[in-house]
Amino acid sequence: MIDEESFGTDEFLPYWAELWPSGVALARVVESLDLDERRVLELGAGLGLPSLAAALGGADVLATDWAEDAVSLLRSNAERNRIALRAERVRWDEPDTIVREAPWDVVLGADLLYEARNTEQLLELLPRLGGDVVLAEPGRPFAASFLANWAVEELAERVYRLR
Repeated sequence: MIDEESFGTDEFLPYWAELWPSGVALARVVESLDLDERRVLELGAGLGLPSLAAALGGADVLATDWAEDAVSLLRSNAERNRIALRAERVRWDEPDTIVREAPWDVVLGADLLYEARNTEQLLELLPRLGGDVVLAEPGRPFAASFLANWAVEELAERVYRLR
């Protein structure tokens, strides 16, 4: 699954292809939220478990990832399971698609802070998206400085609402 050309351009690795514990933790929290008829955006969706949970909870969901393979698999998985959601390829440094649709009611993210460039891009992007941010964060090195920019409420172990 590693494409040397993609890695050479963006240091792209297929992180999306694994069901990470943070995604599972976030999906469990999402199940407990009242998202009926709310507009929900997931950033870095990968396999999209939180997006699927939000859609099953009645949300209007847009799941995004920068990997086209992730987006394609998520669309297929949702269709096979008769779960209505949209999935689109979106880069955080080219966010026009999701900014145009802002404000979102809820923005979801699981384990997004694994690289310094991610924290920088998210600090710029999240305020443009509106709504509550619900983030599952397992304790990556860049997390503490990122979280210091927000009012943080812990919803579950290592799952936070940012305001």
